Amino acid sequence: MNYLAHTFLSQGDEEVLIGNFIADFINAKQARMMDEPYQRGIELHRKIDSYTDKHLEFRKGTKRLSKYHSKYSPVVLDILYDHLLAVNWGQYAHVSLEIHAQNTYAIFENHMDAFLDQGVEHIPRMIEHDFLSSYADVDKVKYVLSRMDLRTRFASQFVNAMDHLHEDYGFYNAEFNLFLPDILKMVKEQAVKNSFLIVSK
Repeated sequence: MNYLAHTFLSQGDEEVLIGNFIADFINAKQARMMDEPYQRGIELHRKIDSYTDKHLEFRKGTKRLSKYHSKYSPVVLDILYDHLLAVNWGQYAHVSLEIHAQNTYAIFENHMDAFLDQGVEHIPRMIEHDFLSSYADVDKVKYVLSRMDLRTRFASQFVNAMDHLHEDYGFYNAEFNLFLPDILKMVKEQAVKNSFLIVSK
């Protein structure tokens, strides 16, 4: 799962959301330096990623993509699943995607020191460009994928991923809608275990 999913799956606790989101931008040493409430979010992030990679429906999608993207297929599918989350948003969220995005940006701004303390300085730019809502826009997702192509050492063909999604859209969408209830259940169990609140529809 990518940025949109990680914010969606940690709604209800600001520190958990920040930890869940920042985990992609910091190393293990930096993570250990953060306050305990943020570390719960970092741990949740790791559990989400591990659960996702092992889930049967996600693995079906990565297998389908592997002939195009080889070892990068899980990375590609993470982004495609964020797009599918945006497309299916009304089935799973209790507020609109736009409101979720704005609420999340407000939390980011409340905890900007946590980002800056760890050297994560591009959050204001992400807010300015409304990156969370952009997952619903096919052209913007294509742009993000094309930029990722420039950063890979080996042939990745990220730029073609949206075409592959739409070639087999029925399969990917059905798999996503089987996967998401399962990961929501897992996250809610973690919320109870760790005493933080996950808000969902």
